[in-house]
Amino acid sequence: MSKKRRGLKTSTLPRTLTASLAGIRAGSALAVDGVVQRVMGRGPDDADSEFARREARLFVSELGKLKGTYIKIGQMLALFGEQFLPAVLVEALRDLSDQTEPLHWDALETSVRDSLGALYPELDIDPQAIAAASLAQIHLAKIRTTGEWICLKIQYPGLAQVIDSDFDAVVRMLLLARWVKAGRELDDWLESMRVHLHNEIDYPREADFTERMAGLVARSHATSVSYHVPRLHREYCTDRVLAMEYIQGFSVVEPDVARLSIERRNSLAKGMLELFFLELYDWGLLQTDPNFGNYLLRLEDRRKKVAHDELVLLDFGSVLDCSDEFLFHLRNTIEAGLQQDVPRLIEGLIGLGCLREDASDAGRKLFADFCLHLLEPLRPPAHLPREYLNARGEYCWAQSRLMRRVGKQAALSATSRHFTTPSRDFALIARKLSGVFNFIAVLEAEFNAYDMVELHARRWREREQRAAKG
Repeated sequence: MSKKRRGLKTSTLPRTLTASLAGIRAGSALAVDGVVQRVMGRGPDDADSEFARREARLFVSELGKLKGTYIKIGQMLALFGEQFLPAVLVEALRDLSDQTEPLHWDALETSVRDSLGALYPELDIDPQAIAAASLAQIHLAKIRTTGEWICLKIQYPGLAQVIDSDFDAVVRMLLLARWVKAGRELDDWLESMRVHLHNEIDYPREADFTERMAGLVARSHATSVSYHVPRLHREYCTDRVLAMEYIQGFSVVEPDVARLSIERRNSLAKGMLELFFLELYDWGLLQTDPNFGNYLLRLEDRRKKVAHDELVLLDFGSVLDCSDEFLFHLRNTIEAGLQQDVPRLIEGLIGLGCLREDASDAGRKLFADFCLHLLEPLRPPAHLPREYLNARGEYCWAQSRLMRRVGKQAALSATSRHFTTPSRDFALIARKLSGVFNFIAVLEAEFNAYDMVELHARRWREREQRAAKG
C-alpha cells in the first residue's frame, strides 16, 4: 500500500478549472462530430457514434484524474445518470473505480486527533489503511483499556468544504461538454443528487440509521440466514469518524463462497432477497447502495452442505426513509407487476411520480414494460420464462442475465420521446432491486421467489385491512 504523503486539495480553483477545460474540449469535439454525422446522413442528436464514445472515455478519464469527490460524483452519475445522460457516457462512467489510493496517515492524523479530542489517546490506531474509497478510508484501532479491535471509518480532511464546489464543477463540465441540456427537470435531479452526496458524508445521520437498522434486524425472524449489523462504539463517533465493531468475513465474489454447496448459496441468496422484503414491507427503511462491498458473509464450516450462515450489513450512508404514501404506491406497484395487472401497475407508477397523469399511452406502456421486465424473477412459477428454468422448474438467476436485458431495455426507453424522467426515489428503488438481483446472480442461485414475496405482500394487505376497519 502506497506511502505517498498527499492530501485533498481544499483550493477549488485548479480543480474547477481543470473540469471546465475538459468540458470545453469535449463540447467542441462533439460539435464537430455533429457536423460529421449530418454529412454522413445520421441524425444530429445521435450520441452513439464512435466519436462520442471516445469523448465519453476521455471525459471520464479527466474526472478520474481529479480523484476524491469527483470519483464519487462520477459514480453517482453512473448510477442515476441513465435518466438524463447519453448511454455512452453512463457506460464510460461505470468504469470509474472506487478503489483509490489511501492517504498516508500523516495527512489524516491531525484531523482525527482534533475530531476525537480527549478520547484520541484511548485508541491505538493502525496507520496502515485496510481499505480506501473516494470519500473515506478504513483503519483498525485497538481500545487500549480492553484490547478490543474496532474499525474506524475516517472521512478525508476538508471534504465538507469542497463537496459543493466540486459538484458544481462537474455540472458545468457536463453542460460545457453538451452531455446535458439545462432545464427544470435536470435541476431537480441534480439537486436530489447533491442531497444524496451530502448524506454520504453526514456521519451522525449514518450512525443513527446504523443503530435503527441494528434494532430492526435484531427483531426480525428471517429463516434462511441470520443478519448482523456491526455495533457502534458511540463514544468514538464524531462528525468525521465512525467507530464500529470489527468483523471478519467473506465478500460474495470470493472463490470460497463460489465453492459452497448450492443449498448454502441458495440460502444466502434468499436471505438477501428477504432482507429487501423486510425493508420494503415491514421497516419502510431501505439501504439503497447494495454494492458488494457493503456486505460480508460469515460462514460456518465451508465443507458443510447445509449450514446457518450470516449476512453482515456494513454501510448505511445511503438510506431511504420512505413515507407511508411512497411505500403504499411502491407495494401496490410491485404487487400489480407480479399479477401482470398493467392498469394497476400504471396507477402505482403515477402515484410514485414516475408517470404524469397526462402521459401518453406509449409512455405508459414504456414504464409498465420496464417494471414487468425488472420484476421477472418474482413472478408465479407458471409465468417464469421457461428458458431460464432448471430441470426442477427453478429460476436460474445467473443464467437469466436479467440485469443485462433490463439495462438494454432501459437505454432504449430513455431515447423515446414518450420517456418521462422518473423520481429520484424510484431510481433508488430500481438501483436497490438491481443490486439485490446481481448479488443473487453472483451466487448462481436457483430458486423461485414468488412464495416469499407473496407472504410479505399478504401480511401487508392484512395490516392494511385491519387499519381500515379501525
